[in-house]
Amino acid sequence: MDRVNATTPAAPSDDPARAAFAALRTPEGERLLAELRDHDPADELATATRLRRTHPAELVSAALGQARLRQRAVAKFGAEDAYRMFFTPNGVEQATRTSVAAHRAARFAGLGVRSVADLCCGIGGDAIALARAGISVLAVDRDPLTAEVARANAGALGLDRLIEVRCADVTEIDTAPYDAVFVDPARRGGRGRIFDPEAYSPPLSWATAAALKAPRAALKIAPGIPHEAIGPEAEAEWISDGGDVKEAVLWYGEGFAPGAFRATLLPAGATLTAPAPLPAPPVGPVGRYLYEPDGAVIRAHLVADLVERCGGRLVDETIAYITSDVPYSSPYVSGYRITDQLPFNMKKLKALLRERQVGVLTVKKRGSAVEPEELRRRMKLSGPGTATVFLTRVAGAPTMLIGHPLG
Repeated sequence: MDRVNATTPAAPSDDPARAAFAALRTPEGERLLAELRDHDPADELATATRLRRTHPAELVSAALGQARLRQRAVAKFGAEDAYRMFFTPNGVEQATRTSVAAHRAARFAGLGVRSVADLCCGIGGDAIALARAGISVLAVDRDPLTAEVARANAGALGLDRLIEVRCADVTEIDTAPYDAVFVDPARRGGRGRIFDPEAYSPPLSWATAAALKAPRAALKIAPGIPHEAIGPEAEAEWISDGGDVKEAVLWYGEGFAPGAFRATLLPAGATLTAPAPLPAPPVGPVGRYLYEPDGAVIRAHLVADLVERCGGRLVDETIAYITSDVPYSSPYVSGYRITDQLPFNMKKLKALLRERQVGVLTVKKRGSAVEPEELRRRMKLSGPGTATVFLTRVAGAPTMLIGHPLG
């Protein structure tokens, strides 16, 4: 979400960004935003010129910027909410997708949580999901503009009776009165993404200490966090939505499973859980079927559990492709029937695809440096057929596997 470092001083009351935001909330600003709802960004210059004839230039610029942010936010919040909410550039970039926030809120609500201290609340996406689950929320952010945006969003969605927004340093908040704590540290700095958890703002160590003091807690972290950085007190969950890994969450307290790793797939809500670590799975030759685990399963290091479930094996000890000789159906994998296995050779692949009149080729890769678009360009595809090629390693050797999706 959209946060600043806990030690950053508050913006002055005459901050231009806050003044622009205040202008957007006037009747004139609201009318401009409504008019710009469906505007085409390609026509923005002409639109700006027209609007500046009847509105202040600063207001027009602010409205056009907010309109762009709302259009971007539709992918995360849906059109109904996005066009009623307000955003900052970082807020759109870092806000939790609604489906993921709702899943997390449902886990809290299912354990009887009635109040949550949302620390580093950003523009309020998580607070909104918690409130919609019937939970009262204290939403805290250090940045005055961000706090104002979060407050405006709570009001715009009719949730301000459940959400209290406070502009404050999260490290100074007393969370004792709340059933649970949620912390979403900033993982971006002036140079982009931050990969060291201790460089988060606030640091992961502080967030963990705050979580351990609460009856229940959740910490949002980057999906790529090293497993060794996860303490034994936490249940670690990786969440994918539509096949894309969106985030990881560390859960603490009663009702969670310390030391367990969990993969959750949205929108279906399928969840795979296993104690960590799991033994290394067997490795063997490619069979008739190949299975590609969901990214959340891979991030959670639960591929070995799927190998055991399907009675299969890995194609290589370093590659998360599972193979078997019998078909296997599971929400945690995408399955393929393999028709050909070739040593890596572009000319042989091109000849095979031409012979089978493949005009549409899906390229998947693990353990290969070849770019899918470059491969498709070099194949010069033509014909009515379709195929999927996997660029990978089998027993350490660069290999091409050709097949078709099951079902």
